[in-house]
Amino acid sequence: MTTRKPVPVPVPLSVLDLVPIAAGETGADAVHHSIDLARQAERLGYHRYWFAEHHLNPGVAGTDPAIMISLVAGATTAIRVGSGGVQLGHRTPLSVVEEFGILDAVFPGRLDLGLGRTLGTPRRRPAEVACEEPAEPAAERPKRPKPPDRPKPPDQIVGGVLVPSPPSLRYLRHSPLIGVARELLQQPDAITPGYTEQIGDILALLRGEYRSAEGIGARVHPGQGAAVQIWILGSSGGESAEVAGHHALRFAGNYHVSPATILEAVEGYRAAFRPGAELSRPHVCVSVDVVVGEDEKQAQELAAGYGLWVLGIRSGVGAHPYPRLEDARAHAWTEDEHSLVSDRVRTQVVGSPAQVVEQLDRIVEVTGADELAVTTMTHDHVNRVRSYELLAKQWDRWP
Repeated sequence: MTTRKPVPVPVPLSVLDLVPIAAGETGADAVHHSIDLARQAERLGYHRYWFAEHHLNPGVAGTDPAIMISLVAGATTAIRVGSGGVQLGHRTPLSVVEEFGILDAVFPGRLDLGLGRTLGTPRRRPAEVACEEPAEPAAERPKRPKPPDRPKPPDQIVGGVLVPSPPSLRYLRHSPLIGVARELLQQPDAITPGYTEQIGDILALLRGEYRSAEGIGARVHPGQGAAVQIWILGSSGGESAEVAGHHALRFAGNYHVSPATILEAVEGYRAAFRPGAELSRPHVCVSVDVVVGEDEKQAQELAAGYGLWVLGIRSGVGAHPYPRLEDARAHAWTEDEHSLVSDRVRTQVVGSPAQVVEQLDRIVEVTGADELAVTTMTHDHVNRVRSYELLAKQWDRWP
């Protein structure tokens, strides 16, 4: 590995926890492990501790960020705690503001509210469908030419950082499991408002400025004026990046979820940014998958199950419990399976403390990140804690 001059001042490191369930363990084990990891992260000097939201995944216990936040905030004293992020597709602005307002009332000045768009497919009520004009008979309907397949951009290496070719997510998009999740998470015939509208309502409620279409104000107790720090999560330069920039909010780019579009996402946010009440300049956090070992060989062994875990998600069946090393090695991979997870596996930062920190430095330089959020997945909890410990100690010594 070549040696490069590092950035002068390391950016803050944070933890993004999916509350993974390891093979042979239970959801209760995973929750207790996360509480312990949060205590260790605070001791090690990590800046934030965030929880993601995932549903109907046998290998993930992190289904409700607010509950996990309350458990971890009560077990720690100073580390910021938050969501990375709350899925607005099945939530209302009022429910989110009231929920985090309660948390902020108990743990003042420590709350981060990260907002995402996942599972936000709008639904139309039957009455609206009935009012539409009848569709043309199939025989009379003009045939539209199928749009040509756009070629996927190839892999790029930018400043030593891999920006991979995007994978095909056809299995995930058409997964019956996602359809079931929508059915279970949303009320029948519910319509999800536009994401930009939801963010505007959340900000207005927090600031005590909300007015209905009829001009009626709504006071939130607790929650009005709550000192909750708002973040927008995004995987592209689209609506999420634009709304974050427009409202001068902090933006979290998902290199660990969509490494192919991380540069597009952060550039889109910065292009849309307008100084405002929250921020005078853009502020970006980038999430990265990381495994640190005592040396490179051990780190590679600890990370061996990651591809198989991602395969469950990408194939649309949901994340399996995180596999043991022997089970990961025994899996007979097909070419199609490899293509599904290749971008995630190749962008996972794995190695000795010095190797990992050098690569994280590259990611900071290329993305211009102001913070990094680290996600570490290993089968054994002790190895996950040790990975974060090794990283924190090396980060403090860098450069």
